[in-house]
Amino acid sequence: MTEHPGKPAGPAAILDPRELDLFEFARSGRQAAGVVRVSQLSRMLNEVPAEAPDRDTAFTWQAEGSTQPELQDDGTEGPQPYLRLALHGSAWLLCQRCLAPYDQTFNVDAIYRIVNTEEEAEEFPLDEDEVEVIVGSRQFDLVELIEEELLLSLPLVPKHDVCPEVHESLVSGVSGAEGEGEEAAPGEAGEGGEPARPNPFAALKGLKQGGPGGEKH
Repeated sequence: MTEHPGKPAGPAAILDPRELDLFEFARSGRQAAGVVRVSQLSRMLNEVPAEAPDRDTAFTWQAEGSTQPELQDDGTEGPQPYLRLALHGSAWLLCQRCLAPYDQTFNVDAIYRIVNTEEEAEEFPLDEDEVEVIVGSRQFDLVELIEEELLLSLPLVPKHDVCPEVHESLVSGVSGAEGEGEEAAPGEAGEGGEPARPNPFAALKGLKQGGPGGEKH
């Protein structure tokens, strides 16, 4: 059964993803699903460029609580709380290669072991990399956890798979401007008598000769 934020989750219960009793959610094996928009995530919104076609995209999320038997300090087994969170959606980011906005897809599927305190989280041994540890509470902010996962999923260098065009600052630069007015050397004319393309190594040759003045040092 899937429950939605703001809808009855039981005879007299209301599920608020910003004030979730995470321990009860896991202990009873409950499930929930909903939608969160980028406008609700201030830090994530800062990653979206102002010129993006749509700054307020949406992410769908699904959460499921569960318990698993684990060995206790006293040698007995007891149920330990877990949370599984899945996220799907997209947001506009700024491509670092062409400096234009592009649509980045996010797909997250994370499993968390729920503990009671920060000290317990720091001391908790992790045998499996895919299991993370979070500190639970009776008023747990699931939306904050969603934002944390999205921020952690941001690409190290945001960029298109294939840029529609390369930004002019990356292809011209100082050397490109200097090379525009250079004449082709004899014998370097293109086919059909057309002028040859500017020599990309012309500026480098000038530097080797001692700079713009051409004087050797």
